[in-house]
Amino acid sequence: MVRPRSRCPRCGAPIRALDNLPLLSYAALRGRCRSCRAGISARYPAVEAANGLLYLGVARSLGPTPQALVSMALVTALLVLALIDLDHQILPNVITLPGIALGPAASFLPGPPTPLSALASAAGGYLAFYGVAEAYRRTRGIEGLGQGDWKMAAMLGAFLGWEKLLLTILLATVCGTLVGLALMAFFGRTSRHALPLGTFLGLAGIVVVVAGPAADALLAWYKGLLGA
Repeated sequence: MVRPRSRCPRCGAPIRALDNLPLLSYAALRGRCRSCRAGISARYPAVEAANGLLYLGVARSLGPTPQALVSMALVTALLVLALIDLDHQILPNVITLPGIALGPAASFLPGPPTPLSALASAAGGYLAFYGVAEAYRRTRGIEGLGQGDWKMAAMLGAFLGWEKLLLTILLATVCGTLVGLALMAFFGRTSRHALPLGTFLGLAGIVVVVAGPAADALLAWYKGLLGA
């Protein structure tokens, strides 16, 4: 994630710091490598723009508060994890493990979750996903959830608390199910086709963080359904 430095995928030339400014460098270079003039994928500025829009959403929802800075760091981590899992089916420890540690540390700021809730939610998320993975392995004989998913659930619990963790899992599950059904109906995939759960967890977590009061209202509705 940090080393080696970013480099052109065609010629291997390291990307200079001046050429690595979000959006601005892509525009200045007209979407081409400075060294070999090979085209740079438009995915890079698209992701950078999406991250900036997410920051704007967090700022509008939380205002100029320390919680907003924490939430901005979280949505960036979730965006990166979602895209990495989509492309490579991995969730790097270099992101999830620091997130598990930083979540409880951030809980000392005013507002939910409390430090105890953050720790309990991180442990609960990890153990719940471990339990599901173990049950799936014993009944189906294959791995259903990788350890990266367990750690990502722990990171989400550490930042969001157990209630919003459950809401995130619900949204991710519903979205994943709809995508899976669409793939089966229109692209001939079967129920054995693996989907990147981390991608859906990341996107759902982003929605919960950025939605702010709307997520709280959805959570209240969900708890009402459960009679909680």
